[in-house]
Amino acid sequence: MLKDQDATATVAVKDLPKARRFYEEKLGLAAEQESPNAVVYKTGRTTLVVYPSSFAGTNQATSVTWGVGDGFDAILQDLQSKGVPFEHYDNLPNLTRDGDVHHAEGLKLAWFRDPDGNIHHLISTPRR
Repeated sequence: MLKDQDATATVAVKDLPKARRFYEEKLGLAAEQESPNAVVYKTGRTTLVVYPSSFAGTNQATSVTWGVGDGFDAILQDLQSKGVPFEHYDNLPNLTRDGDVHHAEGLKLAWFRDPDGNIHHLISTPRR
């Protein structure tokens, strides 16, 4: 039933204008739809919905994963140049780390947070 349907990532934020600046200026996303209650971004063949909520930033797990393929290094460097700090997870099994890049089974991985603490993940798996 759902296996052929697209899924949308949904991220709660405390301050929608502040979040928009991050998602648009730092991540390079452009709003496709907007209202006082949400902003919808097109990202690849999927969408990302950012909306205000009093529960923003309470998720301690990954909210959004970006499969960026061979663009991993360039995207990482672009985000670093814009001042996006990256998370370091040195206690996860089967991972090694070199700077901001984690390595596991031939993959490159990196994590960063938005202004509300929502965790985003870059992975060098091919885009679908």
